[in-house]
Amino acid sequence: MNNIKVAMSAFPSKICFYGCGNMGSAMLRGWLAAGISPDTFHVVDPVAENLPAGVALSRSAQEVQPSFDVLVLGIKPQLLSSLASDIAPLLNPGALVISILAGTTTQTLSDAFPAARIVRLMPNLAAAIGKSPLGLFAPKATELVKSDIAAWLAPLGSVIWIDDEDHMDAVTALAGSGPAFIYRVIDALTKGGEAAGLPQVVAAQLALSMTEGAAILAATSPETPGDLAARVTSPGGTTAAGLAVLDADSALDRLMTQTLRAARDRGTELAKGDVT
Repeated sequence: MNNIKVAMSAFPSKICFYGCGNMGSAMLRGWLAAGISPDTFHVVDPVAENLPAGVALSRSAQEVQPSFDVLVLGIKPQLLSSLASDIAPLLNPGALVISILAGTTTQTLSDAFPAARIVRLMPNLAAAIGKSPLGLFAPKATELVKSDIAAWLAPLGSVIWIDDEDHMDAVTALAGSGPAFIYRVIDALTKGGEAAGLPQVVAAQLALSMTEGAAILAATSPETPGDLAARVTSPGGTTAAGLAVLDADSALDRLMTQTLRAARDRGTELAKGDVT
């Protein structure tokens, strides 16, 4: 669970979420778990459901009375051009727009909101429990608020500043989409356990518990994942036999490379409006 608490004096008094789907909702819940009051947040979303008690909700920008110094932009990337004129009146002069839109550059965002300061952020759903990687890019004009942004986001996970905006699509693929790939691996391990003769329930429990332990050890150990794998592997043993399959023709490396490249490239396509 999220054990980081934020001093109220260090946090914006009001934050607007324009669009609050799965990712925005995870951020919202992570902040609430850190002790931020629900009345800090105002969600603008025509279809959002099951928001935490106390969070204000408007179905359209026209229903919103106040304007905001901080707005989290969580719409579909291809909708930015059509919705920018609705969003702009919600921003105070010099407002900070934190965009979680895949593939959408700071230049595109600045063109949409010329009076705003822009930051790109890519979290994942683990923000809800304070365990998300938080890939961030800010143009030079916004760098003066970096320390404030990092402090606000710290309850959601690990803040990682990206120096080159061209890397943000790869950040999106790895940090944003990556959990789904890991969940598929866990599912595949469960199916593999079943195929090896285990009951499905037992295979699922073993796969989840093993993955949790391995991830925590990798995150807390001074050794690299490669070093840890070597520690588990005895020459001629069971682990070596399994790794021989994964390592044959660099099968796993090639699969992950292709997976992340496809996710990276799709983010760029979505930002251009290619929804086919």
